[in-house]
Amino acid sequence: MSDLKHHIATAFDRDLEGIQAQILKMGGLVEAAIHDAAKSLETRDEELAEQVRKGDLAIDAMEESLNEEAARVIALRQPAASDLRVVLSVMRMSANLERIGDLSKNMAKRTTVLAQMTQINGSTTALRRMARDVEMMLKDALDAYIKRDEALARDVIERDADVDQMYNTLFREFLTFMLEDPRNITSCMHLHFIAKNIERMGDHVTAIAEQVIFLATGEKPEGVRVKEDRTSSDPALSADL
Repeated sequence: MSDLKHHIATAFDRDLEGIQAQILKMGGLVEAAIHDAAKSLETRDEELAEQVRKGDLAIDAMEESLNEEAARVIALRQPAASDLRVVLSVMRMSANLERIGDLSKNMAKRTTVLAQMTQINGSTTALRRMARDVEMMLKDALDAYIKRDEALARDVIERDADVDQMYNTLFREFLTFMLEDPRNITSCMHLHFIAKNIERMGDHVTAIAEQVIFLATGEKPEGVRVKEDRTSSDPALSADL
């Protein structure tokens, strides 16, 4: 009987290692999607933007595969509490990664449109810098997951405030450009939606970091994270663009 238990435990460990390896592979694809979407915007590279759009299919397929495998592990292995946390965390992380992939795809779609328009000075460089910050947050969140590093996960959560602040600044700049010259309105609307997508990516990365803390401690992060996105609460800024 002890040999059977050992065999079952070993098989379960392999299952856990397998789904955790998949989530890291999926995370790598999403990091690349953020990077390439931002680069295609700055360089007006429509071919690269198209690669991001097509690459999202692989990210979607990985989420579906991960969910199926996680469900199989739960049904077949009936994991104990600590192991169940691992499986549930992977499922939640994959959902957030899939959403970041979607947002990267949406960013790439607008790149194709913006490539045909007059460029707004400095805007794409600022957006790429904002996207790079989110990309680094995701890299650190995945590193925190590998190491079960609660401190690094909390650092990622705190850095989301910087992304929110960058979004607020860009939002005001786009409003100024539109007010100064109505011919800028269409371009600035697209750029604003891209900025908002990047800001939302930061929220999903934060959710991943929160899962790492849950995994490391067994508890959800205390308190409610204060959002630094002022545009939704400021009547002057929340007007429909």
